Amino acid sequence: MAAAGRRRGPCEARRARGPRAVEGMGFPPASALLPGLLLLLGALRPLRGDLVFVPSVLRMSSPEVSASLVGAGEEVTVSLAELPAEAGVWPPPACGEPRGDAGTWSVALTPGGANVLEVTVRFNGSLQCSSNETDAFAEMPCLLQTLLVSASHNSSCLAHLLIQVEMYANSSLAQNASENMAVIPHQVYQPLGSCPCNLVAGACDIRCCCDQECSSQLRELFRMSCFSGVFGGDVNPVFDQLCTVGTTHPVPDWFPLLCVQSSLANSPYLGHFYHGATSPRQDPDFDVYLEPGLKDSSDLGYRQGDPIMTSKKTYFTVPQVSLAGQCLRDAPVAFLQNFAAECATNLEVYQEPDSQTVNVEIKNGVLGGTVTPTVIYEEATGLDTFITSTESFLSSGSAPRNVHVEEHYTFRWYNNTISEIRVRILRAEIHAHQKGIMTQRFTVKFLSHDSSNEKESSGNPGYQRGKPLRVLNTNRENNVTALHLWRSAGRGLCTSAALAPILFGEDVLSGCLLEVSIQENCTQLREDVVERLESLIQATHIAVRGNSDYSDLSDGWLDIMRVDAPVAPVNSTSGACLDVPTQLSIRVLVADAGAVQGLIQQEVVGVETRFSTVNWQYQCGLTCEDRAGLLPISAAVQFIQIPAQLPRPLTRFQINFTEYDCNRNDVCWPQLLYPLTQYYQGEPHSQRVAKGLMLAWFLLLAVLLSKPWARMCRLGALWPSAYKSC
Repeated sequence: MAAAGRRRGPCEARRARGPRAVEGMGFPPASALLPGLLLLLGALRPLRGDLVFVPSVLRMSSPEVSASLVGAGEEVTVSLAELPAEAGVWPPPACGEPRGDAGTWSVALTPGGANVLEVTVRFNGSLQCSSNETDAFAEMPCLLQTLLVSASHNSSCLAHLLIQVEMYANSSLAQNASENMAVIPHQVYQPLGSCPCNLVAGACDIRCCCDQECSSQLRELFRMSCFSGVFGGDVNPVFDQLCTVGTTHPVPDWFPLLCVQSSLANSPYLGHFYHGATSPRQDPDFDVYLEPGLKDSSDLGYRQGDPIMTSKKTYFTVPQVSLAGQCLRDAPVAFLQNFAAECATNLEVYQEPDSQTVNVEIKNGVLGGTVTPTVIYEEATGLDTFITSTESFLSSGSAPRNVHVEEHYTFRWYNNTISEIRVRILRAEIHAHQKGIMTQRFTVKFLSHDSSNEKESSGNPGYQRGKPLRVLNTNRENNVTALHLWRSAGRGLCTSAALAPILFGEDVLSGCLLEVSIQENCTQLREDVVERLESLIQATHIAVRGNSDYSDLSDGWLDIMRVDAPVAPVNSTSGACLDVPTQLSIRVLVADAGAVQGLIQQEVVGVETRFSTVNWQYQCGLTCEDRAGLLPISAAVQFIQIPAQLPRPLTRFQINFTEYDCNRNDVCWPQLLYPLTQYYQGEPHSQRVAKGLMLAWFLLLAVLLSKPWARMCRLGALWPSAYKSC
């Protein structure tokens, strides 16, 4: 009794309490402190050069996992032990002999470099935890263990690797998998790809909440950060106008007033497919293209788009550029269709055309009638405009040859016949062995038989897209002119650049290179640049319509507004000039002026030209030599569409109640009666009108059945002066 009542010492009290008493005092169990302790030791040991596992803690979800043992020598041994599942118990590892428990686990060592070993832990068993073979994604893991890998030298433990094993049924590669795991749903009722964010097979994709391979515990970690939209699995979104769908943004309780009542299975993203019978094509292995018979209807007159025929019942061809950018040498000419084409030809393979090709007789559109083209030859000057990479030949052993650099065809037409054809050919004489690339230009133009000159109208009455702008220069006798832009040729120098007219409705940016020296006078440079840019716009008036009369300025002609180049400061720095006007901007304002037979007619309402300046500086190489530099100058034309009349101003209601604006908010007034609007395509318009009238009738009937006049009479009894009719 005395022994039983004896007070225990403090040491005996601590021993009596044991680990359970320590846990009751608020300290975590030893198993919870073990990973943190190993991480701390693993982070400090490489600094001292000790033996250490990298990393020191692993989570194993596949049949194999690896770690590096740093600082290992030749006499280091590795052992593996399974820790019991009881919390707070960590038995001492059996160091000194490599082993695996019961053949379930194996440890392999592979040299990975100087004093580095690759330690691989492999699971050799099978996971038998699911009786259903198709249940590949279980909620609970099949294997949950804790492994401790120890590295020792002379039976002395030096480093430890803690492995937390958590393996599911589909994690083992050794288990038997069914060959028919994937079931393709019926695409009429369910989308084929129900979870687009499921990218990795057999693993859980982070933030993919529709991934069935994610356990509930893992999905809980990123439940608030799931992918949204179609990528996140919302492949069949619910129609926002359904009555059963709630709004995601705050709206009044009466909005919308009408909604669509339909089943959720009736989705615009799903539907029946056409199940038609298909049969393979019975084509031969080698399909040979046979050209059909030429279409010749010229004896009865040409129509717009018909090919022009020769007397030998062949197409009259002029080189043209295809949609693919290739130059077609034998492209037929279509009646009443103008075009301009450029073709690059290698002089080594160029063949001089036969004179009979140009002088061929052409059917004029009358039975038995023909017309012979009138050909005019002109000599070209400045071969660098047409030929690049030219070479000089000193010997003249071979005779020179002629090449056609430009061919211009002008057809005069009357009704559905051709009355006259004129051909102007620009040719050049080159050496017989000349090498280089030659740029050829071809144009075809159809003019009325009674037009006095080639300046035909650009529309009737409004401008047609692709037609040149009609302009006048009242400062000279021959006032008919055109607005131009540069066209690339040769080296791109301004001295050899060709000109092209500005066409209505086509925004274009072009330029050329001006040669300047390091000793260039800045004042003279500005004047030269402005002169070259103003040479593109030698006009004072522009036609409002495409058929404005050249001889009558009151017939729809506008002054061209010009903004002069800014006055530049005087600078004396060699090789640098300030505010050089190198850019010309031409802005053309166009507007719709009505319609003729349903075709919109456009007219010009204003033109403005403006200069932009840059600071130029001579670019030196290794040394600044007095060689010609290049200054790029450019011109741009822009067609700006303006409304024919000012838009209607906003009402006071639209200004104040912007929360129902369709352009700035999700809720707008046109959606108030959505089933009756044109945006609802679920039913025919006649049925929608009938249902709307029926709804209005029911509302009127409900009002009548409520006897509103009886209420008015009762109110009249209270206020006789306000209701005298009762």
